[in-house]
Amino acid sequence: MDMNRRQFFRVSGAGLAASSLVALGFSPTQALAETRNFKLARTTETRNTCPYCSVGCGIIMYSLGDKAKNVIGSIIHIEGDPDHPVNRGTLCPKGAGLLDFVHSPSRLKYPEVREPGGSEWKRISWDEAMSRIAKLLKADRDANFIAKNADGQVVNRWTSSGMLAASASSNESGYITHKVMRSMGMLVFDNQARV
Repeated sequence: MDMNRRQFFRVSGAGLAASSLVALGFSPTQALAETRNFKLARTTETRNTCPYCSVGCGIIMYSLGDKAKNVIGSIIHIEGDPDHPVNRGTLCPKGAGLLDFVHSPSRLKYPEVREPGGSEWKRISWDEAMSRIAKLLKADRDANFIAKNADGQVVNRWTSSGMLAASASSNESGYITHKVMRSMGMLVFDNQARV
């Protein structure tokens, strides 16, 4: 197609005018769809730690909810935390699939107990679970605490129960957990990072 300079400017001008009219709203409604809102615009951002392995990657969870009393927000998106020094925003495949883990119908959300000799698990309250753990640990410590060894030396040890700590915890919570367990005489104490 042969086009001189004058014809080129006419065609270009007509195209510019038509596109300007479309941008100003002079087009059918089906042709110009409304701009979609950013899906995370109304969400609440919460920083947390990935629960899977001992690396302790930082994650950001986005939840929707009206923040009213007794209303639980629904987590709609999880991504790596770019400000976290461990992973700097990246996640492994397991961490990237955390949203499926959160919304899994088989996820255990409440404490359960199976009585000795029983075959059924029953749901109990958090207060009942904590009281039960404390009572059973105290009974085991009272029955199995060793104050002195065979030579008469003071050892103050308790070896019949153990503690497995979470490796993704902060240094401060790890220090406190270690001090509490050691103050009770517990020797069987390890960290998830070594498992």
